[in-house]
Amino acid sequence: MFRKVLIANRGEIALRILNACRELGIRTVAVYSEADRNSLHVRFADEAICIGPPRLADSYLNVPAVISAAEIADVDAIHPGYGLLSENANFAEVCRASNIKFIGPPPEVTRLMGEKEKARQAMKKAKVPILPGSDGVIGTTEEAQDWAKKVGYPVILKAKAGGGGRGMRIVRNAEELPNLFHAATAEAANAFGNGELYMEKFIEQPRHIEFQVLADEHGNVASLFERECSIQRRHQKLIEEAPSLQVTPRLREELGRTLCRCLTDIGYQNAGTVEFLMDEDRQLYFIEMNTRIQVEHPITEAITGVDLVKAQLRIADGERLDAILPRKLEIRGHAIECRINAEHPEKFTPSAGKITAFNVPGGNGVRVDTAQYAEGVVPPYYDSLIAKLIVHGVDRAEAIAKMERALSQFVVQGIETSVSMHQGIFADPGFRAGEFDTKFMERFLAEKAESAKTTDS
Repeated sequence: MFRKVLIANRGEIALRILNACRELGIRTVAVYSEADRNSLHVRFADEAICIGPPRLADSYLNVPAVISAAEIADVDAIHPGYGLLSENANFAEVCRASNIKFIGPPPEVTRLMGEKEKARQAMKKAKVPILPGSDGVIGTTEEAQDWAKKVGYPVILKAKAGGGGRGMRIVRNAEELPNLFHAATAEAANAFGNGELYMEKFIEQPRHIEFQVLADEHGNVASLFERECSIQRRHQKLIEEAPSLQVTPRLREELGRTLCRCLTDIGYQNAGTVEFLMDEDRQLYFIEMNTRIQVEHPITEAITGVDLVKAQLRIADGERLDAILPRKLEIRGHAIECRINAEHPEKFTPSAGKITAFNVPGGNGVRVDTAQYAEGVVPPYYDSLIAKLIVHGVDRAEAIAKMERALSQFVVQGIETSVSMHQGIFADPGFRAGEFDTKFMERFLAEKAESAKTTDS
């Protein structure tokens, strides 16, 4: 096993990786910005190195600074977590050139799956269902008009190099296509340095389903089932659960087998997530692959009993999947995760500042992943996620009951959080019945606003 690992991240995921390393007997090196000097991952790591000022570009995204810290600390490997440098193929290549193991897929595979159109074609070749769309990048508005006629409105324009909803536009008719095409191109170029777009058929009320996979360095791939991620706002996930109510055992088995075959063919390694949209007929269509651990990985851990971060470390150290995974993977119960963000629960504006009181819930089947604490400071420079509340029950009803109890005991004072918003979602009859799609939050917030108006009048 590795002797020492540098954790190229911050917040709860840095602490999560640190804990997995410690349980495996691996020494850890934390890197941090000046704003995170008093963070828990810095306090609990065996070594800690400051790599720059608060701005991401000057610290956590500064590849030379991260590599210099790794060389100074003489580490064997770097774990990038999620976000930041986790899907940066150039960073993975620099790690390789520096003789430092990158805990993730090879840079060639990261680059392939990071270009959405190439990823679509790789999945199509393996007979993974994909949405009807263009055969590649669309160069002009005239070409976009031609493809839209073939595909049929509504369509969606997507950035070739993008994610997180940027460089994305829904087009419902030919008249609005030119303006939306130019707007999406400009946004993609600004966000990713690449303004190229492709087109797909747009599903009006989809569900967002993703499959967790693990792949070793010996050609073996395993599917660890699916997660439902339909409760989201502006393409940012808020609540995830596993398994999905909509995926049948037969679909789960058949698609899992197809994904394993596809990922073996492209040489995938380590952890990854393959994301799909589901239409009203329960047909799944591939949209993209995330070549890293996901924020919502704990719910998969809950229903499978597999520690995914430890699995990442062991795979990167050369172990085979049959030594890491149980002989038979089975779904055990139901798990739900709420992302607790430091933001106004209705306006969704960030809320930085000092936490004056902090109490997290506990008890059987309740887990909290966080790097926050009372008297700690939430800096204004980074993502608003401050904690992940995860529950596990024998079925969905018990998981919902545990989550409601846990949310009522989650206390954060000094800043605004999304706890009350989650409580409202869990009280919603449609959510409780499992009747939702990716437009759920739009309806939920509209109903809430209408109710507030009625109350005020």
